[in-house]
Amino acid sequence: LRCFLKTSRNGAVMPSGIILASGHHWKQQRRFGITTLRSLGMGKKGLEYRVQEEASHLALQLRRSKKVQKELDAVLGPSQLICYKDRRQLPYTNAVVHEIQRFSNIVSVGMPRVCVRNTTLLGFPIKKVQTLFQPLISSVLYDPEQWETPRQFNPGHFLDKEGNFVSQEAFLPFSAGKWHRVCLGEHLARTELFIFFASLLRAFTFRLPEGVTKISTEPILGGTLQPHPYRLCAIPR
Repeated sequence: LRCFLKTSRNGAVMPSGIILASGHHWKQQRRFGITTLRSLGMGKKGLEYRVQEEASHLALQLRRSKKVQKELDAVLGPSQLICYKDRRQLPYTNAVVHEIQRFSNIVSVGMPRVCVRNTTLLGFPIKKVQTLFQPLISSVLYDPEQWETPRQFNPGHFLDKEGNFVSQEAFLPFSAGKWHRVCLGEHLARTELFIFFASLLRAFTFRLPEGVTKISTEPILGGTLQPHPYRLCAIPR
């Protein structure tokens, strides 16, 4: 911040924001961004959308929510504080959280990237600096060559035959890039989503209101993909 104020006083023009910055200035922006995230937490709207998506999928697929609750009851006591490290003992719960992020990802494209050295991709020459590309996240998350049922909600995408959780290389909900040029709040988001999801499922059973048989899980297109508003009953267990 001191560097930014000093530069502004000197009249120099700096790239605006971490997305367009590069080199030393990008490192300063990233350091400042991470510090802010640690102090203030993830953006309210982004977290709100994700929790809404999780609840809607659970209401539509009650069998899976019961399986999550059964696993939580078997592994954790009713008064035990849920921690992020508990995901290692809760493979199915962890798989459901990951599948929700894959199936209902709120961002379809990543930030623009510039090639840092001359290379060749599929026979096409790509020149450094002159070539700008943008990762299409949705194409990876719905790739039929990477996922058994890409257009269906299936926690089995993240489970092996023995029921253990397995990571997938094609799981890129937080964009892509080397040297940590991905979402600054990735670790915070992963932690909050798992803890919130597990805590809610341990405390409540979700049901659709009386007379409601269907809610739309199709996203509302915009800067991000947002869920439609809906009502849901949270019944204490």
